[in-house]
Amino acid sequence: MKTGYRSSAVRLAGWLAGCAISAQLHAATYPLPGGEDTVIGEVQYVVAQHEDTLLDLGRRYGVGYEEIVAANPGVDAWLPGAGTRVLIPSRYILPEEREGLVVSLAEHRLYYFPRAKAGTPPVVMTYPISIGKMDWKTPLGMTRIVNKREKPIWYPPESVRKEHEADGRPLPKAVPAGPDNPLGEYAMRLGIPGGAYLIHGTNLPAGVGMQVTHGCIRMYPENIAELYKLVPVNTAVRLIDQPYRMGWHGEELYIEVHAPLEGQDPADTRSLTNITRLLVSATQNRTVAIDWAKAERAFIQATGVPESVLLQPATVQAAGDAPSGR
Repeated sequence: MKTGYRSSAVRLAGWLAGCAISAQLHAATYPLPGGEDTVIGEVQYVVAQHEDTLLDLGRRYGVGYEEIVAANPGVDAWLPGAGTRVLIPSRYILPEEREGLVVSLAEHRLYYFPRAKAGTPPVVMTYPISIGKMDWKTPLGMTRIVNKREKPIWYPPESVRKEHEADGRPLPKAVPAGPDNPLGEYAMRLGIPGGAYLIHGTNLPAGVGMQVTHGCIRMYPENIAELYKLVPVNTAVRLIDQPYRMGWHGEELYIEVHAPLEGQDPADTRSLTNITRLLVSATQNRTVAIDWAKAERAFIQATGVPESVLLQPATVQAAGDAPSGR
């Protein structure tokens, strides 16, 4: 993070003071695309005002810290400057899993696929999230919401209390509901054995969109307030880590690449071979001309913004035709 004429602490305090003004009140909600289409939303460009930070703009438009910083390389997160053109990364390639809640760690993003009511088209709702930091990873796998609590009491695990004690910030065994409670106003517990993993709000919204929690999924206060009312107990929750994703939007093929999470070995996740395999799989039923230079550039830059990687629109192959691939 770059620094300017003010300290980061002062900037953070100022940003927190303005959170209520810049808060987005609702999730981004999109109709579920039909057929093979998996891309939703559109990127937006906004012009920063003198007082804006990237965090202000991110919260205003429903994206988190890592998302907006990755999408705007070279832009100072705290002082983008009046007149700076800022990209809002509000285009997404949907995960393959489309039931209940899907927590996508690589994206720092949560998707909710509510059951469509009779006579209404299916939709997807999506929110920015924080996830577990390096030594407190958010687990992967399938689970469910096992209970919900409004104005929850926080019972810090012994490991967390020891960490705070070592930092000179001792914690009580129980933190009551209120402004000092890091769970915020709402919490939904996941049925993951061996730990108290929650989807919850926060009293420090500046951290939303970062890899900073002790394994929980943290949301903006206004987002968890909305989601809490929509999600019933026993809703399926799938936690995934997919740094690469391919998706069709009409006759355009998009690729989405995210940087490795903190604590991951890049050698385990950063491979052009993986990208090539996904591209070949995505285009096996269409005659396409892939722009491999653009695909490699998307891989290297890892902005998280879906990019079109075709030289020309695709055509669907007739049965028995061999794929041309490159």
